[in-house]
Amino acid sequence: MMNAPDAVATDPRRVRAALLNKVCGDEDMFALGSSVARVVQMASSDDQGTHDLAYYVLSDVALTQRILRLANTVKYRTASGTSVTTISRAIALLGFDNVKTTALAMLLVDALGSSDHVYSVRVELEASLCASLVGREMARHSFYQGAEEASIGALFKNLGPLLVASHAHERYREIAALAATGKHTMAQAAQMILGCSYDALSEAVLGEWKIPDVILRAQRPLGEGTLKLAVNRGEWMRQVASFSLEVARMLAHGADPAGTPQARSLLARYGSALNLDAGQLDDLFGNVAREMTTLLQSMNMEPVPRQAPAPQDEAGGLPNVLVLATLGAAGEEGGAWPSGKPKHARDLLLAGVQDVTQMRASGQGKVNDVVRAVLETLYTAMGFRFATVVLKDPKAGQYRARVVFGATEARQQSGFAFPLGSSRDIFHLAMENDADLMISDAGSPKIRDLLPGWHKDLLPDAKSFIVLPLVLGKVQLGLFYADRTVPAPEGVPPDETALIKALKGQVLAALAGGA
Repeated sequence: MMNAPDAVATDPRRVRAALLNKVCGDEDMFALGSSVARVVQMASSDDQGTHDLAYYVLSDVALTQRILRLANTVKYRTASGTSVTTISRAIALLGFDNVKTTALAMLLVDALGSSDHVYSVRVELEASLCASLVGREMARHSFYQGAEEASIGALFKNLGPLLVASHAHERYREIAALAATGKHTMAQAAQMILGCSYDALSEAVLGEWKIPDVILRAQRPLGEGTLKLAVNRGEWMRQVASFSLEVARMLAHGADPAGTPQARSLLARYGSALNLDAGQLDDLFGNVAREMTTLLQSMNMEPVPRQAPAPQDEAGGLPNVLVLATLGAAGEEGGAWPSGKPKHARDLLLAGVQDVTQMRASGQGKVNDVVRAVLETLYTAMGFRFATVVLKDPKAGQYRARVVFGATEARQQSGFAFPLGSSRDIFHLAMENDADLMISDAGSPKIRDLLPGWHKDLLPDAKSFIVLPLVLGKVQLGLFYADRTVPAPEGVPPDETALIKALKGQVLAALAGGA
């Protein structure tokens, strides 16, 4: 029988290889890596760099809105005195490197924030975001040229745990459990489970993404004990990256760490090397905590005020089983739902309504941008595994998926199509009656009878789903569809229903106006 050490010696290598293949080979992660590399390589040395960054931000409506929200927070608006409405002005106000690092942070949030393992990924995302803010604070007081890159090195210092939490959650839990015994450090636990430390994983992935060497080297672990003054910028960045993540972990507990034994230990290790004393460290804690609150609010990652429910529409001409399934007809509040629906769905929906409303009010939101933003809001706020918007294609004589999120996107998008005309299936019935539906249990016989064959073949594991028809006057334009692989008996309460209808209303307004 193989003993435990031998098992650990062989198994983790396969785990590491499989994980790297999954992370680097995944189409979405490849796209993330390409985007990250593009932003990292933007230089601030001339006007072209500022133009490139502004153009990149403007190409993503959600990123544009987040950067503008950040620029319009109290801290920055006090400095400018007027509202910031352009990305060029935001870059001038926030600073090129600040916007660049914020854009990178938001790329990670968008790519990984809708993971099935929301809580764990959220913890790691916040650690990454907070570490980048610590790195930025340290760069402000450094004499090194190009010190601003420390915020990027710090942002990616936590990339390993973030990717494992998102892509191999069972391994993530095993590593955490092993480290929690107190017998192994986190690096040792990761080595035993993955075949490499989290730092090594971060460096390997960043290498695949073609990130500059100075940022790659910043991911490498430091020696034990008190650190000495760095001899060059690269070594300083390495110290700052490790320090930043440790500070982020301390701040994650909520209480002010100033004066605690942990803070004293941190100061003993990094104080001399980074030229920090106790007072400066305490100031750092306070500054970063405030910046973190501002950043999270700009990204709608904090709870927002609730909105009162709007009156419900009535559905008519539907089979009884679909009348009961209209949005707002059922639902409870509170709790953590087994379906995967976030317990603060209404807050996420409200944030989406505010985003889309602001997008259209600013004149920057074209029809496609509005549709995509609403679809993404539904997908993330309601915890769906797959979501699409289906629009009429008169030339092809069918309704077909135009934009999708989740699942195996290419296959689902190409297969999600059905003919124009009248039919007694659930999709045509919803559009004919302009009825918003939440099917909490797609396995019930009456619902199964209303599902068309193409849907059963394409999405056989859909156990609950939502249908939001897009009807202007009496013209059926298409619908939103999103599903989960488990039933959702919690339903959709009236306040969430009101927000979903508000989102759909923004899309109809954009379609009616053509902008």
